[in-house]
Amino acid sequence: MSDPDSLGPWPDALGLTQRRDWVPLRTLTILRWLAIGGQIAALVVAVRILDLGIATGAASLAIGASMVVNLVATFTAPRTRRLSEREATLLLTFDILQLGLLLALTGGLNNPFAVLLLAPVTIAASVLHTRTTLVLGGLTLTVITGIATWNIPVLTPEGPLELPRLFLWGFWAALVIGVGFLGLYARSVTAEINAMSEALAATQLALDRAQQLSALDGVVAAAAHELGTPLATIKLVSGEMIEELRDRADFQPLLEDAELLHAQADRCRDILRAMGRAGQRDSYLDRAPFEAVLREAAEPHLRRGKQVEIVVAEGRQPEIPRRPEIVHGLRNLVQNAVDFSASRVEIRLDWTPERLSIRIRDNGPGFEPALLARIGDPFMRGRTLARSPDEAGPRPGYEGMGLGLFIAKTLLERTGARLTFANDAGGGAVVVVAWVPSSLVAPPVTTASGEVAGPSPA
Repeated sequence: MSDPDSLGPWPDALGLTQRRDWVPLRTLTILRWLAIGGQIAALVVAVRILDLGIATGAASLAIGASMVVNLVATFTAPRTRRLSEREATLLLTFDILQLGLLLALTGGLNNPFAVLLLAPVTIAASVLHTRTTLVLGGLTLTVITGIATWNIPVLTPEGPLELPRLFLWGFWAALVIGVGFLGLYARSVTAEINAMSEALAATQLALDRAQQLSALDGVVAAAAHELGTPLATIKLVSGEMIEELRDRADFQPLLEDAELLHAQADRCRDILRAMGRAGQRDSYLDRAPFEAVLREAAEPHLRRGKQVEIVVAEGRQPEIPRRPEIVHGLRNLVQNAVDFSASRVEIRLDWTPERLSIRIRDNGPGFEPALLARIGDPFMRGRTLARSPDEAGPRPGYEGMGLGLFIAKTLLERTGARLTFANDAGGGAVVVVAWVPSSLVAPPVTTASGEVAGPSPA
């Protein structure tokens, strides 16, 4: 199984630091058509049914401008077009200004539809970068303040339709707070969703690597089996050619070529036999004693200058599946402990009929108390790595981003494990991984011949 560090720096390997054009134009145009329909309906009801005095011509021009923009976007761009940051910003800026102008022509903040100014900011906070969201939020606040101080009042048969001044400025304050609150809320939720999605992609990438390496065994065995027949044919034909050419002096160069071909066929046969033995999977090897699976996971980190002690309980060890999720998850936990330990890591294995557990303890600085509740979240920074005196600058890869623990937690929880993170009373961090024995069921294994071995209970 490949080590996580072999995948390169996580942000670059997964594209987490790259700008992505992923705002769908179709979604924005559909939302704008809905807004246009609502604006037209509100204007008709206000003029025809409620008999309100509104600057209908100017308001119609504002709505018409939005229709033109939508028609251009609909007929000049593919339906699957995704907007860049700049394009999405320009369209949302237009939406804010168009809605602000329409509100200014229809009473400003006296118009209850002013609350719709919150929509573009919420969309921006969900799909655009923070800096762009702040710019659009500032523009929205400017528009809200502008229409509060200047607007064309709506006329009724009794006179201008105006709210009490205290209520008007209360509405202004509510909109200003709403812009900030909704923008921050949408931004936070979207950031959490994106971080989780990217971290899950990292986890799947690591697991796919391991499964691909495991699957190569069956491919090698199948290749050895399929190539055996044509090689046997080459050997047989070349042997017959050697027998026919051996007594003919004028065909000595052809005899040497035939003997070479015969020898190389033998060599290929030997290589394929060895590969076939290496590629054959024994279903019994898919399960191993508890300690053997742990040592397989910890092996890359046993000789890194730190003392790693494995303590095993007495008695007959249970067998558990050698699933990639278990090996890779435990390997990340051991790596984390070795990275942060001062000199020593202790790994203790215990089991009862009701519980199997692995306790990993290091003598490093421990987890930051403020972060204990968030351990296992992706892209969580904290717990600075101990460094050697000649080491300077940031370490490459994903260390310090929380991805290592997230990957370990996610992979192990797929197997039914429960993880507990804590600080030891004597100093250092403690991680406990526990399973209910019945949850550890070996996955089905397809052999080179196509037979299925397992699953078998641990």
